[in-house]
Amino acid sequence: MAFDEGLAQRVRELRGARVSEKKMFGGLCFLDRGNMAFGIVRDELMVRVGKDAYAACLEQPHAREMDFTGRALKGMVYVAPEGFSEDEDLVGWLDRGLAFTETLPGK
Repeated sequence: MAFDEGLAQRVRELRGARVSEKKMFGGLCFLDRGNMAFGIVRDELMVRVGKDAYAACLEQPHAREMDFTGRALKGMVYVAPEGFSEDEDLVGWLDRGLAFTETLPGK
């Protein structure tokens, strides 16, 4: 599984107490109460933002559709490393993922 271990460590330091980890999607995913909130594939951040926030998130710099299967997965975005180089930016994306998982029942 290929994922940026340095980015994984940053995520752990910023939100690790709230999330658990699971290897999936060819990378590392972070789960909030059993629901996938965000993850890392190669050097990109994958964020589950939900359908309501999807269009607005795609307007953010360095964000694009998550097309893991060859088709866009509505409600999920990839963010290039330039979009979270600063911890403040990374926290913003992580919080978007957690805001969505807060709307879901725990598993």
